[in-house]
Amino acid sequence: MADDALKAERRGRYVERFEDMPGPAEIAHLTGLEYMEAIRVGDLPAATIARTMGFWCEEVTFGRCVFRGRPSFDVYNPIGSVHGGWFGAILDSALACSVHSTLPAGKGYTTLEYKVGLLRPVFEGGQDYLAIGEMVHSGRRTGASEAKLIGAEDGKTYATGTTTCLVLDLT
Repeated sequence: MADDALKAERRGRYVERFEDMPGPAEIAHLTGLEYMEAIRVGDLPAATIARTMGFWCEEVTFGRCVFRGRPSFDVYNPIGSVHGGWFGAILDSALACSVHSTLPAGKGYTTLEYKVGLLRPVFEGGQDYLAIGEMVHSGRRTGASEAKLIGAEDGKTYATGTTTCLVLDLT
């Protein structure tokens, strides 16, 4: 399958109703890395927020997760630049999923806090953006990571972020 077709297929794997989402008992046998890889390749559905915001999981390895996106007109603010919430959503996904990728089977997470710093605006047109999250701590109770949002073509850093996640039992 061509690379563009594979990307389009990955972006299209979402559930349409809450009732169709896999529950904790259905995914508890997967490690965090297995779970994230299943989402990346389309074997499990991605979070619907990713469809809404226009980004998807591009790459995942142990302790690292990369989301790719291109903001649509729907996420622009009244002065013609991308709303800060888009930066926060894509960075939060990369941050938390990099922590999730380190968790053993039967564990999940929830974000305790995250911080995003916007460094330059994004205006209409142009390029995709990569949110690159890397785990800095993965423990029994908490995980932490840091991320940056870079232009896929220009390589400039547009935002940075950090998070702390609470590790939870799924069952």
